[in-house]
Amino acid sequence: MNAPVSIWDIPGGIHPAERKELSNHAPIAPAPVPKRLVLPLNQHIGAPAEPVVSVGEYVLKGQLIAAATGVVSVPVHAPTSGTVSFIGAQPYPHVSGMLMPAIVIDSDGLDQWGSLTPCPDYRELEGSALVERIRQAGISGLGGAGFPTSVKLNARPTQKIHTLIINGTECEPYITADDLLMRERAEALVSGIEVLAQLIQPEQVLIGIEDNKPEAIAAVQAAVGERPFAVRVFPTKYPSGGEKQLIQILTGVEVPSGGLPADIGMLCQNVGTCVAIHDAVLLGKPLISRVTTLTGEALARPGNVEALIGTPVGELLAFAGLDQAKLNRLIMGGPMMGFTLPSLDVPLIKTSNCLLASTKAELPPPPPAMPCIRCGECAEACPASLLPQQLHFFALGQEHEQLKAHNLFDCIECGACAYVCPSSIPLVQYYRAAKAEIRDLEHKQLKAEHSKQRFEQRQERLRRAEEQKEAERQARAERAAQAKAAQADAAPAAVTAPADDALKKLKIAASMAQVALKKAEKQLATHDTAELQAQVDELRSAAEAAQQALETAQAAAPAPAAKPVGDDALKKAKIDAAMLKAQLRKLEKLEAPDADQQAELASLRQQLEAAETVLASLQEQAPAAAAKPAGDEALKKAKIDAAMLKAQLRKLEKLEAPDADQQAELARLRQQLEDAEKVLASLQEQAPTAAAKPAGDDALKKAKIELAMKRAELKKAEKAAADEASLQPLRDALASAEQALHAAEAASGKPAPELVRREQPGVDDTLKALKTEVAFARADLRKLERDAQAAPDALEQVRQRLANAEGQLAEHSNTQPPIS
Repeated sequence: MNAPVSIWDIPGGIHPAERKELSNHAPIAPAPVPKRLVLPLNQHIGAPAEPVVSVGEYVLKGQLIAAATGVVSVPVHAPTSGTVSFIGAQPYPHVSGMLMPAIVIDSDGLDQWGSLTPCPDYRELEGSALVERIRQAGISGLGGAGFPTSVKLNARPTQKIHTLIINGTECEPYITADDLLMRERAEALVSGIEVLAQLIQPEQVLIGIEDNKPEAIAAVQAAVGERPFAVRVFPTKYPSGGEKQLIQILTGVEVPSGGLPADIGMLCQNVGTCVAIHDAVLLGKPLISRVTTLTGEALARPGNVEALIGTPVGELLAFAGLDQAKLNRLIMGGPMMGFTLPSLDVPLIKTSNCLLASTKAELPPPPPAMPCIRCGECAEACPASLLPQQLHFFALGQEHEQLKAHNLFDCIECGACAYVCPSSIPLVQYYRAAKAEIRDLEHKQLKAEHSKQRFEQRQERLRRAEEQKEAERQARAERAAQAKAAQADAAPAAVTAPADDALKKLKIAASMAQVALKKAEKQLATHDTAELQAQVDELRSAAEAAQQALETAQAAAPAPAAKPVGDDALKKAKIDAAMLKAQLRKLEKLEAPDADQQAELASLRQQLEAAETVLASLQEQAPAAAAKPAGDEALKKAKIDAAMLKAQLRKLEKLEAPDADQQAELARLRQQLEDAEKVLASLQEQAPTAAAKPAGDDALKKAKIELAMKRAELKKAEKAAADEASLQPLRDALASAEQALHAAEAASGKPAPELVRREQPGVDDTLKALKTEVAFARADLRKLERDAQAAPDALEQVRQRLANAEGQLAEHSNTQPPIS
């Protein structure tokens, strides 16, 4: 720890008036418990909590009153004991003055704690259990946007965090909450850091503090003692407290654009968050209060207080001696990144680190915005090395693609660009509005993409249904054609085979007798009479006689001659198997088939098995098809088929989360592609080998490539301003390559191309300087002409300067030789 350490600097940054002396002179004071607490359900980034209490229920201090509803969410606890009096919309600390769901607790004044579960032996816990304790304590970041701490600790499960950075910078003017916290609770801070170190096992722990907090630096160094934690002190500059800026200052490493510190193995936590982790793990206390700075010249007693979450802002300001007559603006946060509160009725939330009650003289309203003069001050002040001027113009023109290309979302909205802008342009407001528009458009595009995917899936389902219908139509047509052919074949045999007609008549008679019997049995079931019973007995006897006669005739009839297996029978068997497969797939897609559908599935599987057996038997009996010679047309068709299957497969493989239908289609396409590639390979083997190209063409092509490479090497060296000793070998190599190309052209029998070189003149420095002078003179003249108070002598002097510059430019241009 005693070895010299390196401190890096960040680009840009500003040094606004700190005004921290207003509130850092007195110790942290406990704020009085209010009679009414308002607990918004959303006090952090992510999903709001869900109430687990009801109106009229009595709660104790620290009791869970709203549970987390998602991964990026934390619970809310009762800051004091009392009764839940209301659950619904309440004022929320936001510049818009909007209402948000909240739980209202009427305090009973007893401030009675519920049961606590401290864990002094936290080192025995598993990492997941320790993170869950932090999550259940409702801890979110106390120094920034309020990101849930447990989520931040689990942001990269597979990424090793090698550096833990503790942010004690507090670079925003006026705010001193972290300064006083480090002075008075340094031991709890170090204890919370030890919990984090036990959890993530970093290789190093760095505590960053600006040099304008000497008391806090001394207290933290004393509390650290011999622990392997490094306290790094660096010069004061705004906004060095930004997460990415602090990492660069302490380690010299920049977080990639659009990335997170975890991407480079680093994790940042605020000092207030570390103290809250100590209270949650070692004392068992949830996050129900925080240290808040009350400052501004409208307060008689500015300072820092530990206030309960949910305390109305007006009561805290009254505790600090607010003079309503002096109050001009009430800002939550600092003057750079804070926002104006529309009312004193809003409650304190977990991210409220400061309440700034300013007078009009202290923070006067900004003057009206003027047009940008392109001075570049904003670019010099930007700590993220952005181009605020360009971002402003793109935001005005709603050029969202340009905004993203210029890394708009790397802007931390620190306000440094607006602070130095001489035209008083509210740049940060433009950036916030542009970010909101881009997020809204991306959300709409995502919804449109989902709708497109659903439409394409529906179209695919309709296509498959139409294909199935077409297969069924073709099968019906095939069966009709076969029946017609069978009738035509049987017509000559009618004269010589009268037994077939007799058998047919017996079948019809037996069928009709069965129909009549079933009809009479139905009537008998409805009207049981002796007359109907006798009729049923008579019909049953007739049906039995007809069936017996049919069986006797069938036994006496000769067996039909077996027909040879032909293409038609094989084709019909393939169609039947395909139709059964299609019907089976359709039923298998049902998520919860009923009993009838399951019975149908079993029947279809049996029919498909029988159809595949028949198909296999017919394929064995069918004569092998004569192999066709592999010609150009067959080879071309095989290539086209394989290419089309590859295109369809690539299109489906691009889907991020294919459903069951798409996965089945993927498997089918892969099988078809494999078969098509086998056919293509077979045809390519049978195709005659293409005639070999003459070797001269290859030599000519190689010589041209070599010449192009040598020419490119020479140009690259000339652009790099290489010396003559380095350039001469390259010129010799280029000349050799040209000679080799001529020799190859002669050998190939082709005429050698005409070698023409053209030299372009370089840049004329004198001409450039004269043009620049004309441009500057013209700009100065226009500026004076727009100024109503400009002196006539100054105008005449600038006009004369412009005329002289234009004359010199014309004279120089006339003396230059024309470009050929």
